[in-house]
Amino acid sequence: MERGSALIIEDVQNDFCPGWNLAVPDGDQVVPVLNRYSELFRMRGLPVYASRDWHPLNSCHFKAGGGAWPVHCVQGTDGARFHPGLRLPDGILIISKGMDPEKDGYSSFEAFMENGDDFQSSLRQRGVRHLYVGGLATDYCVKNTVLDALRRGFAVTLLIDAVRGVDLTPGDAETAIREMVEAGAQVSCLNRVVEEGVR
Repeated sequence: MERGSALIIEDVQNDFCPGWNLAVPDGDQVVPVLNRYSELFRMRGLPVYASRDWHPLNSCHFKAGGGAWPVHCVQGTDGARFHPGLRLPDGILIISKGMDPEKDGYSSFEAFMENGDDFQSSLRQRGVRHLYVGGLATDYCVKNTVLDALRRGFAVTLLIDAVRGVDLTPGDAETAIREMVEAGAQVSCLNRVVEEGVR
């Protein structure tokens, strides 16, 4: 990790974990790994963001509104809470997306801070040039965030040991990883990130 890096924990919310409304297979397995990444970034004084789906009940994202998905991560519900095992550090920067009932809101670049700043503005204010991305789900929100970051000129590292895919069609997650790499994302894992330290 070089200075100017930030970690983004993408949508590790109850509804995306086993036993909830839109469970990603093995989605909860990213939690302990992301806790380690989060600890590393905070120890080095680097920003940590946590994104969340924060949908209104009448979202076009849901089947009832013409979308693809069952109701999930509705604002203020238990399903929208972060997974209880996720250790969010002091100073965590929470960004919310999917709040527009007319948009899916997959990418964190459609998200806003509690003070109304958009995600990209927050990154620029903190001098962030390199995003490390993990969370849920590989083939939707993770992919869209990574591709949007690359289009905007950020360097991106996909934390391959801290993502899981929906795989509506078998192989979707693998295809998404290939798309991200072909677009310019690097791929890394915990051991490698630890070895790199801060440059």
